Amino acid sequence: MTTGPLVVLIGPMGSGKSTVGALLAERLGAPYRDTDADIVAAQGREIADIFVDEGEPHFRELEREAVRAAVAEHTGVLALGGGAILDASTRASLSGLPVVYLSMDVEEAVKRVGLNTARPLLAVNPRRQWRELMEARRHLYTEVARVVVETDGRTPEEVAQAVLDALELKSA
Repeated sequence: MTTGPLVVLIGPMGSGKSTVGALLAERLGAPYRDTDADIVAAQGREIADIFVDEGEPHFRELEREAVRAAVAEHTGVLALGGGAILDASTRASLSGLPVVYLSMDVEEAVKRVGLNTARPLLAVNPRRQWRELMEARRHLYTEVARVVVETDGRTPEEVAQAVLDALELKSA
């Protein structure tokens, strides 16, 4: 029997990892887990507050540990935070797993996130910041992904079905 997550979702903020992940878990009859939610629960505060109070390096350390634990323990659908793939050990831990990169362009991000919410990495000039983040991360997402699923112009249900099809998984 295979151990580890059935599906690991990666991608930028707003790509639908949490929404699609919950739908996939429901369709597969499997548990859902989100490493950002794990961090919030363990720390008792929002990610934006961790960034402000202790900085991004501290948050990335918490994120690395949350991903390590989730990959080792979770057997359902797992969603990672948008920057989790920045860490080399995290990328290594995803090797061989059914990783799906949910991709989108900046215009779709504007529609979904508004780029004016409490996203600590988008505080100043959100469109430019988002583009810069994607330039820095896109190759890392594609490096660790088994498949890429475009989310632009698709409903979460359509994206979930595309993930199931791409990984050749059957609904429960």
